Amino acid sequence: MQKHYNPLFWNAIFILIIIGLGFGIYASSKSIDYTWRWERIPQYLISTDPTNIRSPFDGTITLEQGSKRFLIEPDNGDEPFVVEKFDQKLVENGDIVFEGDAVAEINDWRLGPITWGLIMTLKLSVVALIFAMVIGLFTGLARISANPALRNMAITYIELIRGTPLLVQIFIFYFFIGTVLDLDRFTAGVAALAVFTGAYIAEIVRSGIQSIHPGQMEAARSLGMNYVQAMVNVILPQAFKRTLPPMAGQFINLIKDSSLVSVISITDLTKAGREVVSSTFAPFEVWFTVALLYLVLTGALSWAVQRLEKRLAASD
Repeated sequence: MQKHYNPLFWNAIFILIIIGLGFGIYASSKSIDYTWRWERIPQYLISTDPTNIRSPFDGTITLEQGSKRFLIEPDNGDEPFVVEKFDQKLVENGDIVFEGDAVAEINDWRLGPITWGLIMTLKLSVVALIFAMVIGLFTGLARISANPALRNMAITYIELIRGTPLLVQIFIFYFFIGTVLDLDRFTAGVAALAVFTGAYIAEIVRSGIQSIHPGQMEAARSLGMNYVQAMVNVILPQAFKRTLPPMAGQFINLIKDSSLVSVISITDLTKAGREVVSSTFAPFEVWFTVALLYLVLTGALSWAVQRLEKRLAASD
């Protein structure tokens, strides 16, 4: 008989534990005499600082009567530089400017480096995930194949990839394979993540297929289906439902593992965080922000998989 728990009491215990953890973090920050500077972080997420329009050469400012735009007349007599779209003018008629001087400002907002790093992490993860699923599916099928060559190749690939660190594989893909095949950083990073994750997905696919009763395949073949038809229409849909939880965990690991591509100078979320730390000298605020953004990505993925799992369970 299942024991009944008072939800109100145990939820209160949970809230108290969370409050205690928060107080512990606050007390720890006080013990190291750290000054929090959270006001420095928003500009690295979304920047609202005006963008300067700079003079492309040495010249003189000429204002046009009855028009908002103005010209920068070059000293060498070439064609003038026309400034038309701006929000605030920083020069007056007849001013002498030099190359690189700010002559006007545009008030707009733009994404900060941390947000760009988040976009790069998302792009890396999505592309690598697609290729990893393809690699994992075909390798998982080869892993249980009756063909010894396919089976042994799949086993070798899985054991080789799972037996070496991802960081080492990234270096090999970028410095060796990338040099031979002339791959850019992004392609090499995606390839390393896809091949690494594909080995784990292959084992998940294999275990999912083998968890289906052999009678399912026999029944499908007795209805006139060939092996491929039976696998696609009968076995894989059932295996997919069973492998969703471990597959979700592997997808989340892929997002977190993508932080390692920063070692080959891809400006993902982790590398962007390091660059911001070097300019703000606010390491705790930056890394807490980076951790929160990773948590948002993985939490959203976990929620989506749970919704899909419930929908598939309701369709049974």
